Amino acid sequence: MAQETESIGNHTTWQLRLYVAGQTLKSVTAISNLNEICEKHLNSKYKIEVVDLRREPQLALQDDIVAIPTLVKTLPMPLRKILGDLSDTDNVLVGLDIEKITKTHDESK
Repeated sequence: MAQETESIGNHTTWQLRLYVAGQTLKSVTAISNLNEICEKHLNSKYKIEVVDLRREPQLALQDDIVAIPTLVKTLPMPLRKILGDLSDTDNVLVGLDIEKITKTHDESK
């Protein structure tokens, strides 16, 4: 699947794919946490695709998913993966390099 980077000014639209298994507590928590992190730190410059592996288990091969929930950042590069319900916001920010983007944005003010 080819993906294109969408630019808004000098900023790339973040492409995120969250693998879950149905509507379990961990899955619902991960979706909620991801939405909150993105709204707070990515200024609406993101796209989230939620993949339910109970409905489409073959899609786990696409990103070598071995545990769920798993978040995959496909754009901007490099590709990153984070496991779990994304409740440790600091870990998610560092893992996705969002912390670096946020600091750069704050320093330019």
